[in-house]
This record gives sequence, C-alpha cells and structure tokens, in this order.
Amino acid sequence: MTEAAPKEIVVVLDCDDRKTLAEFWSRALGYRITRTTPPYTALTDPAGRHPELLLQEVPEPKRGKNRMHIDLRVPAMEPELSWLTALGARVLRGPFDDAGCPTTVLADPEGNEFCLIVFGGA
Repeated sequence: MTEAAPKEIVVVLDCDDRKTLAEFWSRALGYRITRTTPPYTALTDPAGRHPELLLQEVPEPKRGKNRMHIDLRVPAMEPELSWLTALGARVLRGPFDDAGCPTTVLADPEGNEFCLIVFGGA
C-alpha cells in the first residue's frame, strides 16, 4: 500500500442563505468572497494560509448539533466575542474553561455552531 498524497482541505458548510452567511463568515474570518456558482459561494484567506470555506446552499433545514464545527483560535476572548456577536453570532454557552483554554460556543446567523478559543499554543 502506498502513502496517500497530501490533500487540500476545504471546509464546506451547508446553509439556507449563502449571501447572508457569506457576509457573516467573510467578515468574521477576514476572508474574501472569491466565487459564487449556485449552489456554492467560496470564501478564501487573502494570504492563502488557511483552508477555503465553501458555503453550499441546501434545501433541508439544519437539525441538531453539528458533528463537525469550526474553531476560531484568538489571542483574547474580548474583543473577538463582541465583534462576532455584533456581526450576528449568538452565544450558546460560555465563556468557560475547556482543558485550560477559555472557550465560548457560538452560533452563526443560521445556527451553525462554532467555538471561540483562547489557545496558548496559537
């Protein structure tokens, strides 16, 4: 068996309204909206260091907790928490201590969970 070649990671987020989430996530991440071809809108890191976020419009509504989610590692909880809530995120839980890392669980405007984490190793 041969070793697999490295892969490029693209994070795909199902959504109901690509335009609303593209505005939220592009501002939250500092990404650019680079292409829109229904049912997709791609957001990319201008420096090319981080994975692309691909928003995929789907007909079915979100149900339950995300099995996979986005973590945003930041140097300090504030002002990031205030910035994200001003953009439309909702705090679901926290801040709390998660294995020594201050963490807040939020939801984007469509209810997709993500975490804001102050991580000493970032």
